[in-house]
Amino acid sequence: MFAGLAAVLAAVGIYGVIAYVVGRRTSEIGLRMALGATPGGITRLVIGEAMSPVTLGLAIGLGVSAVASRALTSLLFGVQPLDPVTFVGVAATLAAIAAAACYLPARSASTVDPADALRDI
Repeated sequence: MFAGLAAVLAAVGIYGVIAYVVGRRTSEIGLRMALGATPGGITRLVIGEAMSPVTLGLAIGLGVSAVASRALTSLLFGVQPLDPVTFVGVAATLAAIAAAACYLPARSASTVDPADALRDI
């Protein structure tokens, strides 16, 4: 239950940060759209930029957890210290949660009206 709550809180936090960043970059996104960027390209741009720190965090977290699992071997029940299924499953789940949290702000960024965004400059 606590893990589910932590995942929801992480998703809400990532969503909030990405929505804030997209809001601050509305004029840039509008300019890109005015110069010919497609909505799909804008969505990919926002998700790609948001997933870069997530990927770095997952890599660091996997390394630290691999080291820490050796020290916590006595507390692990039914799981090997370096169980690849667990490591890949957790990393994939966290990446999916982050990608889902990034999708809504990215989708809203792709619907920016270039004329409105350029008028605000």
